[in-house]
Amino acid sequence: MLKKIFVLTSLFLLQIIFSNADQLSDKTVPESFNSLSVEELSPEVKKSLDNKLKGKMVTAENWMIVTANPYASVAGAEILEKGGTAADAMVAAQVVLGLVEPESSGLGGGAFLLYYDNNKNIITTLDGRETAPLKASSSRFQKENGQPMKFFDAVVGGLSVGTPGVPALLFEAHKKWGLINWNELFDNGILLSENGFSVSKKLSESIKKDEQRLHSFKQTKDYFFPNGLALAHQDIKKNESYASTLKLISNSGIEEFYEGKIAEDILNTLKKSNSEKQLLEEKDLKNYKIIERPPVCIKYKVYDVCGMGPPSSGGIAVAQILGILEKFDLKSLGYSNPETWQIIGDATRLAFADRGLYVADSDYVFVPTESLIDKKYLATRAYKIKPGERILDVKPGDPLLNQTLNYSKNYSIERPSTTHISIVDQYGNALSMTSSIENAFGSRLMTQGGFLLNNQLTDFSFKDEVDGKLIANRVQPGKRPRSSMSPTIILKDGNPILVTGSPGGSNIINFVVNSIIAFLEWDLDIQQSVSLPHAINKWGKYEIEESLKSTNLKPSLESMGYETKYRKYFSGLNAIHIGEMLEGGTDPRREGIVLGN
Repeated sequence: MLKKIFVLTSLFLLQIIFSNADQLSDKTVPESFNSLSVEELSPEVKKSLDNKLKGKMVTAENWMIVTANPYASVAGAEILEKGGTAADAMVAAQVVLGLVEPESSGLGGGAFLLYYDNNKNIITTLDGRETAPLKASSSRFQKENGQPMKFFDAVVGGLSVGTPGVPALLFEAHKKWGLINWNELFDNGILLSENGFSVSKKLSESIKKDEQRLHSFKQTKDYFFPNGLALAHQDIKKNESYASTLKLISNSGIEEFYEGKIAEDILNTLKKSNSEKQLLEEKDLKNYKIIERPPVCIKYKVYDVCGMGPPSSGGIAVAQILGILEKFDLKSLGYSNPETWQIIGDATRLAFADRGLYVADSDYVFVPTESLIDKKYLATRAYKIKPGERILDVKPGDPLLNQTLNYSKNYSIERPSTTHISIVDQYGNALSMTSSIENAFGSRLMTQGGFLLNNQLTDFSFKDEVDGKLIANRVQPGKRPRSSMSPTIILKDGNPILVTGSPGGSNIINFVVNSIIAFLEWDLDIQQSVSLPHAINKWGKYEIEESLKSTNLKPSLESMGYETKYRKYFSGLNAIHIGEMLEGGTDPRREGIVLGN
């Protein structure tokens, strides 16, 4: 049945959903889409669209998928309807996202995945983060005088490209938990690539915003500016090169990507870029491995909150913030109380101070993970917060009790361009995966195979030491750069109740925390929780979502001594609540939809 849904909606659906993407960005719930007929849409997709317009969650009994793009949600839903697992559906959805949302993720990027196996009652995490070339030096992003490069000077070109991890992660997840034949999971990605997809407003506006950098390389320019004109909203775009890539992987496996024809294409693309030193080589691709790591879990009241460990900082930071907040009665304080946000903001500042000093790839530096999320340590951090009073001087803590590591503060910049998938299948398995190529359009290098290469290596610190102290997140050969991606699964009594995550650079951590607090403390449903406006304070300045201008939050925080500013946020929370029914919510600031049965 869903195959028919996919065909009927593959072009028409995008024209409707993305007509008013600006409304999705500026308002909690858009007033309306363009008045186009929806008679051709399937009942399932119509219901999801209608619920999104009204700010209502979607419910289902058997399975559910939430992604950042309708094409991807439909592709994954088809696999779930056929009896596939959450892992099967993720593969189908992710290869479609790489086509229709190339600015955010793709085969040339990396990902972190959490998987709850209902048979074994355990959470497994897979690290599909990119790796630095074996020839990389700690001065990779420094000029000849030793000073850090400007961000985009480092981003655009081969210097920023790490060994991609997405293809290997898709294969590993399917090997561990898949039921549907591997090659069947690529059908919809191939179909859309060959027949064309309707360009979303988000993609078209991203292209216009990045026009100059997208002209840096001919292959990239020709793809996004056919005949010299930028791809426009609702243009039908084919990518037959990507279809060929997917066919190779679906028929021959990921060996083609890491050792075969696709690997050769990646290396040739890098050689043609304007950067010559320390680029990826054949052995970097050939040696890439997915790493299975233990989840980072913390007890928050009656819940177990589990996330991704290093090299992601997301699991530790989310755990730290929640662990600090547990001391305070956020339920009674409520969402609209400025004191609530003062407390959340200072808890965030404390966590980010620790993050900046201690967190990096734990295969290369010692990360005191258990000490950082220890309840006694977090209690000492919470003690620094006085309701109604800004912490004047936020510093990293001493989780090792006078054995503080001789690290210096990190110097890196994380720009938001990422995607998130949440899935629950009919077997009770749950999946949370955040995937990225880092900055919008990554390195801006488009391969002959129709996909962009990441710029994830710019997530490393641009400095390697300060005053003789090494930076934990410095560049090292084969190392994985620190990330903020925060795929999260929350359990109660050993059973998953919430699957969530978001794109958004370093703001991901707070997007996830804010929605968790909203859901667990303020009795909001899952759609309301991902729709609430954000307020975030990572390093001292309080940034407040523009939709809160009519409230007293800004003047109240300023009276406590905070510097503040209004801004737009483009969170992309995709979440599923598992209760008597499955309940799904997708962030109104982006283009995703929830599908379930």
